[in-house]
Amino acid sequence: MNEFEDLLRDLAPRVLAALTRRHQDFAAAEDAVQEALLAAATHWPADGVPTRPDAWLITVASRKLTDQLRSDQARRRREEAVPGEPPAPGADVPVPGDDTLTLLALCCHPSLTPASQTALTLRAVGGLTTAEIARAFLVPEATMAQRIARAKQKIRASEARFTPPPDLRAVLYLIFNEGYTASSGPSLQRAELVRAAIRLTRLLRRLLPEDGEVAGLLALMLLTDARRAARTRADGGLVPLAEQDRTRWDRGLIDEGLGVVRHTLTHARVGPYQVEAAIAAVHAEAATAAETDWAQVVALYQVLSRLAPNPVVTLNEAVAVGMAEGARPGWRCCGSWTGTSGWPGITGCAPCGRTCSRWPVRRRRRGREFDAAARLTTSVPEQRYLRERANRLG
Repeated sequence: MNEFEDLLRDLAPRVLAALTRRHQDFAAAEDAVQEALLAAATHWPADGVPTRPDAWLITVASRKLTDQLRSDQARRRREEAVPGEPPAPGADVPVPGDDTLTLLALCCHPSLTPASQTALTLRAVGGLTTAEIARAFLVPEATMAQRIARAKQKIRASEARFTPPPDLRAVLYLIFNEGYTASSGPSLQRAELVRAAIRLTRLLRRLLPEDGEVAGLLALMLLTDARRAARTRADGGLVPLAEQDRTRWDRGLIDEGLGVVRHTLTHARVGPYQVEAAIAAVHAEAATAAETDWAQVVALYQVLSRLAPNPVVTLNEAVAVGMAEGARPGWRCCGSWTGTSGWPGITGCAPCGRTCSRWPVRRRRRGREFDAAARLTTSVPEQRYLRERANRLG
């Protein structure tokens, strides 16, 4: 990707947000922005990048949208004739406030399904093409195009307007998790989704600099993505955390993530994402798996279980207790969750299978648990890993 493409991808969400706020028509605004981006790709290499490229794009896109609206007889009287040529590179045109945050909110409108929210966010704010999103989610491009089109139609039908944004972090976390551990397919990771999630979370942090949970989410993503190169074998197989070659971890991402964690824990009210980031930081600071401060990890999971209790948190806490105090205390930590419909069992801890393999449950039963888990997941690397564990246990 060249410098013009990088710049246009960064500017596109802001321009789309400005037009959507002004005209309250998401689909029409997106079409106009795409035309403006094409115009920029044509003019800027020859004429130079304008002093205020976002203003240039907003002006051109507004004219494109005006032309489109003028073709509608019902709106003709409300539109004014405007020149059709792009503004000069140094043209002085006003730039509205950055509406990207509210564009994110619109993409995450509650009338949309989580899948549609994710697709629309990646398309409108993440800058991914429909083809790129389709490849990431392993569906045909036509299917993804229909999903995005239906999402736009639903927003229009619900007459959604720019409003104070809801909690957008969950959607970004969902995008990151799908990229970091793909829910299906032959590959463990989908790097394009991870990159998009981190880019969008950086943007959200710039827009909400005082939000400690946004900072915590960014730190969590950075510290987790730092392990990417060490998470798979040459054949694509999954390598659990305890067995990873930590010299392959990305120290740049770790240093940035640690800095964000330290700052947010001392300057903001603590929330679940910050605690998860702190747990990731403990792992990142350990030179080897044996040097992990498991007592600190246990303490952090106890905090997390109070802030956001759920079976997966309990399972992870049990694994940490097992590492810190032994298998039996870890098993007892599972407590009342075991046997309930929400309990993930061994199925929920593929990355920590070695610990689960030592739990005080009959060896054959543990093997059956891993085998059952392998049948439940649609991720090929996870299936292979879980079946390897099952075979070792007989």
